[in-house]
Amino acid sequence: MTVRKNDHPGRTIRSVTIAFNIIEVLQERDTVGVTELAEELGHSKSTIYSHLQTLTERNILVQEPEGYRLSLRILDMANSVREQIGNYDVISSEVDKLADETGEIAQFAIEEHGMISYLYKSTGEQAVETRSRVGIQQPMYSTSLGKTILAYTPASRTEEIVESMEYTGFTPRTITGPEELYEELDVIAERGYGIDDEENIEGLRCVSAPVKRGETVLGAISVTGPSSRFTDERIHEEFSAHVKRAANVIELNTKFS
Repeated sequence: MTVRKNDHPGRTIRSVTIAFNIIEVLQERDTVGVTELAEELGHSKSTIYSHLQTLTERNILVQEPEGYRLSLRILDMANSVREQIGNYDVISSEVDKLADETGEIAQFAIEEHGMISYLYKSTGEQAVETRSRVGIQQPMYSTSLGKTILAYTPASRTEEIVESMEYTGFTPRTITGPEELYEELDVIAERGYGIDDEENIEGLRCVSAPVKRGETVLGAISVTGPSSRFTDERIHEEFSAHVKRAANVIELNTKFS
């Protein structure tokens, strides 16, 4: 049984926490019934039922014979969030071009709550699929996107994020502490692009470039592929040039928009 807990203890509202835990479970499943939700979340069936009824009345959920599912209203909310991101059309266009140019997976992400949040993803013809998808969050210390954004974030915010993270070794190459991460961020800031050298998933490498507006980092754009194709030579000479070009186009459109 998986019981979701509040990762940020403090002054919170229990009923809101339960409601969002329900939504997270439903995000992973097609439909779920009251009993299954109650067992998974560790609450009584009456408590879960009350929350399900409230969410259904607010059109967040739909009740079907097999159980409850998320409603299409979630898509409307997602579209509203996307439209709040400046130059989304330019970002998506450049990510698509990057995927076409390289044949690999191209992505754009921003920092939210000290994590990487994926805004847009495009898949090239020879791409190898990854676990990332639009909307999910991943650690900053094990991704090229995260490290690249941190390298260009103001020092006070960078320190706040770096010191608050819990470091997990996803692979033998994963950075596992602040000191090692700070050293990597210095290299990225000097070089102009970041690399995930099989740090998040064994066999996959990734290259990212920052997208900035003046001194502010807006996010980062990346290209990802298997280590067999992402050799050191191609990373430093070919793929780094691709992501920096794409980042520059987004920056220019942001500057003059």
